[in-house]
Amino acid sequence: MSRAPESRLQEAVGLARAIGLDVVASEIVTVNEPRPATLIGTGKIKEIDELLDARNIGLVIVDHPLSPVQQRNLEKEWVAKVIDRTGLILEIFGERASTKEGRLQVELAHLNYQRGRLVRSWTHLERQRGGGGFMGGPGETQIEADRRLLRERITKLERELEQVVRTRKLHRSKRKKVPHPIVALVGYTNAGKSTLFNRITGAGVLAEDMLFATLDPTLRRMKLPHGRTVILSDTVGFISDLPTHLVAAFRATLEEVLEADLILHVRDMADPARDAQSDDVLRILGELGIDEKAQNERIIEVWNKLDLLESEEHDALMARAAASDAVMGVSAVTGEGVDALVEKIAARLAGVLTETTITLSPDRLHLLPWIYEHAIVDARRDLEDGSVDLDIRVPGAEAQRLESMLAE
Repeated sequence: MSRAPESRLQEAVGLARAIGLDVVASEIVTVNEPRPATLIGTGKIKEIDELLDARNIGLVIVDHPLSPVQQRNLEKEWVAKVIDRTGLILEIFGERASTKEGRLQVELAHLNYQRGRLVRSWTHLERQRGGGGFMGGPGETQIEADRRLLRERITKLERELEQVVRTRKLHRSKRKKVPHPIVALVGYTNAGKSTLFNRITGAGVLAEDMLFATLDPTLRRMKLPHGRTVILSDTVGFISDLPTHLVAAFRATLEEVLEADLILHVRDMADPARDAQSDDVLRILGELGIDEKAQNERIIEVWNKLDLLESEEHDALMARAAASDAVMGVSAVTGEGVDALVEKIAARLAGVLTETTITLSPDRLHLLPWIYEHAIVDARRDLEDGSVDLDIRVPGAEAQRLESMLAE
């Protein structure tokens, strides 16, 4: 589904403000025939040039991919810095990355983006902030593109990221030895994932009305109703036209989504472009390897920000959500529907439960913590001889594990 130009413009302005830029002018430019040298026509170039002079503007953001030639020519015409959508997203990612992995991914994506471009904003690796950046720095006037150093740095980053991926896989394998299901939150940027994450877990993750407020994935353990423990993962927000090499750079981060037992697709239902945003998220999930069949089986749509809607639309959406097994209506800000969502998560992860009664002799009481963590305990009877009777419901995989532990 295509997005209205007004919606795209609003998003571009939001991206610029996300890194503290003062947006003094913005407009939609219709391009019928893209110019190889400048993308837009000479008349519009002159009109924008007059605007830049009148308002003393030093930076122009074009919400469209620019070739190196187009970027260079526009900078000459306007005597101002020019960056495209990819460059702006990389700049935001550079500010947001806080972990070593995030910084490595941003810098690798940035350097790959700079291949074939005039590397005036790459400052011989003097700048330590992830992503290199476009908006200033000690080497801003440096023009020469040192290809050999660039290739060496990219190779070094790729090796470091490979080590990070191996470490992440090791941590994941350790988690599987004590198998907690993983629930991953995905969604278009600014859909309210981090606010919902905080509401469910009580974690203090940065959550602001800002595009890409969080970048690095956050994992938290949480207990579902009846005591089962799961791992909740808050991932980077998706966005339309995310460059392929940027998706590739963040693949290690998004592996948490690939491994997830359940995916919560958080949607901003107050955004007029919500359907187009949903299409973008599902397309990126498909690129990551989660096909349509897997999406239908593993995804719960979470219709968020219902508190921002008029009461009539709010009630209509809540009724539609109630009629579907794969949709939940919530407001992460007010808490409406969140308890029901947690119950839904518990029900979906429970699968087919085996009901049974077991007796633990005194020498088997060390299994009690594991049972309370992995099963639903409906009743407990402490017997006079020190043993314990338990009426439990346990999912299939955990039932097999419990059976083997009782047989040891």
